[in-house]
Amino acid sequence: METAIVISGVRKAFGEKVIYDGLDLEVRRGETLTVVGPSGSGKSVLLKLIIGLHQPDAGRIVVGGLEVTKLDELQLREVRRKAAMLFQGAALFDSMPVGDNVAYGLHEHFDWPADKVRARVAECLEWVGLPGIEAMRPADLSGGMKKRVGLARALAPGPEIILYDEPTTGLDPTNTRRINELILSLQERLGVTSIVITHDIASALAVSDRLALVRDKKIALVVDEAVAESSPPEALARFMQGEEADERRA
Repeated sequence: METAIVISGVRKAFGEKVIYDGLDLEVRRGETLTVVGPSGSGKSVLLKLIIGLHQPDAGRIVVGGLEVTKLDELQLREVRRKAAMLFQGAALFDSMPVGDNVAYGLHEHFDWPADKVRARVAECLEWVGLPGIEAMRPADLSGGMKKRVGLARALAPGPEIILYDEPTTGLDPTNTRRINELILSLQERLGVTSIVITHDIASALAVSDRLALVRDKKIALVVDEAVAESSPPEALARFMQGEEADERRA
């Protein structure tokens, strides 16, 4: 199967704190891969490495055919159009209405006329179940609505890959289910490749084609969702049962 992301031999440290040492991972095109592991094990760092917000100290990262580790800041814009990120707190601009938030990436990547931008914003808000809220302010949105607006903004430039950093953290069960359903529907409708970082094992099992476990500064194992649910390997089973101690947060 064709790969969307290839990570080979990556090492990353912040000062004396080594986050990854020998990280290897391949993500298949069109799949949803969920990454789980103890708090502080570097899961969010992994996403930032993929889009070039952090640079590895060694190793190779290829995203959509582009080798991230060899690109300058201008060239990384194309990677960030191909691979959009939904940040943990949605990271909306409070000074902008919803419509301008969703349009932000369009203005960054394209020179579109205003009517085309408005149509794309409306389309993306419709996809996430929030039609017609362009004039609202982020401060007036619930936590679940902010996550969905953040997802609409990520979708607007037409990415091939979506990176979700703890998409259900802080949400009630209804909004958690809604976000999980969105992840599944966008994969089916748009054929996007997704990487989901989560502590929520139920969500991981609900949205994933495969699960990867971060342990001992690398990806310890990758298994199909059906295996993870029915007969997980011992290390994954221990994590799912809450027996893995959290590591110190980097």
